[in-house]
Amino acid sequence: MARPRRIVLIRHGESQGNIDDTVYEREPDHALSLTERGLLQAERAGESIRELFGEEKVSAYVSPYRRTHQTFQALGLDMRRVRVREEPRLREQDWGNWQDRDDVRLQKAYRDAYGHFFYRFAQGESGADVYDRVGAFLESLWRSFEAPDHPPNVLIVTHGLTMRLFCMRWFHWSVAEFESLCNPGNAEWRTLLLGGDGRYALDRPFDRWCEPEPYGLTG
Repeated sequence: MARPRRIVLIRHGESQGNIDDTVYEREPDHALSLTERGLLQAERAGESIRELFGEEKVSAYVSPYRRTHQTFQALGLDMRRVRVREEPRLREQDWGNWQDRDDVRLQKAYRDAYGHFFYRFAQGESGADVYDRVGAFLESLWRSFEAPDHPPNVLIVTHGLTMRLFCMRWFHWSVAEFESLCNPGNAEWRTLLLGGDGRYALDRPFDRWCEPEPYGLTG
């Protein structure tokens, strides 16, 4: 098994929906583009990520949304060294189809009170649903490591909630731990690094907005 030395998770750059939530009333979520600022964010992130990968090969997985495709393209990777696949299981949490701004704002307030993991949008998914499909993706990812020539780098271009749930699933975090963490900013990334003990560790933690609730399993 050729496990990669690093797995880089990056959130898409700023999109139209990040600056104007009325756009969801007119455009499908998956079709929203990066703003000019979002494009610059992705380009700047690409400078550091290209330096991180150097001359090594990369296996890349990209959410099927337009803004994640645009983010991947803006990273400016040398495509001679990259194998890229569109991966629908890494998509954004589904909120339904076209969305009424006031209704979504109300539902987000309910979600904040109820909990981001368990709250289900009326016509969409809960965080738990996203967790399940991220888990299915991880099974496929681990099978890919069985190839003896698997690249030493994996790049995953996705969304903020999906990044946190990926790490929750990978590191077996509790629901309370997940709930205490903030989304990364636009075009921010985290790296899972393979240590000498055969375990992966995050290069830096997610910011917290609160301390985890002290309930649940204690070991």
